[in-house]
Amino acid sequence: MDSEIHSRSLSRRGFVGMTAGIGAAVGTAGLFGSRLPASAAERRTRVQTIELGKVTITRVVEFSGPVGLTSRQFFPDSAPELWRGNENWLSPDFWNPSTDMVSSALQTWVLRSEGKTILIDTGAGNDKYRPYAKQWQYMDTDYLRRLARAGVGPQDVDIVVNTHLHNDHVGWNTQREDRDWVPTFPNATYVIPKVEFDFWNPLGPVRPKYWQGNQNVWEDSVLPVQNAGLVKLWEDSHTLDGSLKLHLAPGHTPGSSVLRLESGKEKALFTGDLLHTPLQLEHPEFNSCFEEDEKKALATRRRELEWAADNKALVLPAHLPGHGAAEVERNGSSFRITSWAGFSRS
Repeated sequence: MDSEIHSRSLSRRGFVGMTAGIGAAVGTAGLFGSRLPASAAERRTRVQTIELGKVTITRVVEFSGPVGLTSRQFFPDSAPELWRGNENWLSPDFWNPSTDMVSSALQTWVLRSEGKTILIDTGAGNDKYRPYAKQWQYMDTDYLRRLARAGVGPQDVDIVVNTHLHNDHVGWNTQREDRDWVPTFPNATYVIPKVEFDFWNPLGPVRPKYWQGNQNVWEDSVLPVQNAGLVKLWEDSHTLDGSLKLHLAPGHTPGSSVLRLESGKEKALFTGDLLHTPLQLEHPEFNSCFEEDEKKALATRRRELEWAADNKALVLPAHLPGHGAAEVERNGSSFRITSWAGFSRS
């Protein structure tokens, strides 16, 4: 990757604004990709918004940092020399070469479109018992306050999109109320692919590869919203409005999905867990260790990146720290990052 790209941080997408975790705006530093003079805690809690056509996108970060996995543990088929050869731009945001630890983010994309407030994925949540995913066990963050800084209260949310039902995408579907788990967003429709819902249903015939890591998720983060009558199951594709449409993207899980945004001349692709490191934007040929179907994951990743490259669409994965999103173009049989999104580095 051309090292020049790392400093050429903004895409053509307009940067609307941000607020720091303690309330102070940080001028225009973020507009030019320079390191913002903020503490690590402030960088993790900053709320930022960009605009694509008639849709605004706000990034609300729940967590950002190392997740206890080396590059080879997280991406078993990735070559060590590939990481070392791209150290100049992977470090420090995405990978620490001295420890070989990969950094990741949990974040919600808040979309405002056609008068509705839409959340894409809800992170790990607080107070959840995760015996086999201890990184996300009994978390205690001020996520709801961060949403409030983005102008969103729990009552304001119209739609929650769960791109899939892994523990770090559905946690804030619910919150604890006394001894019960209740919907965090009581006025929202929770939009879930039917095949994904059926796959994780413990009464179903299939045992997922990742069943231990997802222990308790069905009971504390999915079933309560289903029992409240808030779940909308969809098949094949699902239109949210004139600018936003969901499509199945199987591989990571059978019902993983992506959201395509098309508003005027602007396009974007919210990829969920289609990829976990920006290195996969340029090298889609290796998977993470969490894929249910590795062959389908490879094929789906390439298909969606081809669409993004051909349509000059901004790619917004669920877990990228740093600028959080990027544009790509075709580079022979692979792809190349051309510019980062207009979010400051988390």
